[in-house]
Amino acid sequence: MKISVDVDCTPQEARQVLGLPDVEPMQRAMMETIRQRMEQALASSDPETLFRTWLPASIQGLEQIQKLFWAAAQGMADSAERSRGR
Repeated sequence: MKISVDVDCTPQEARQVLGLPDVEPMQRAMMETIRQRMEQALASSDPETLFRTWLPASIQGLEQIQKLFWAAAQGMADSAERSRGR
């Protein structure tokens, strides 16, 4: 035998019925603190400095890929010239 019960209630009502603490005020306070810290960090940060700290590894990787493509293209060009010269 299987019995199903559907309960339609809000999260706040469910917490009250189950006797769980209301953490909504704490969550609001924490989100406000996080928002303030993010705004302070963004206000004190220079976009150019952010890019320098975030992008060096990816830019270096892109430069290496570019060098690889140039080397491959140069190798194919050299190979084509040698085959023409024969």
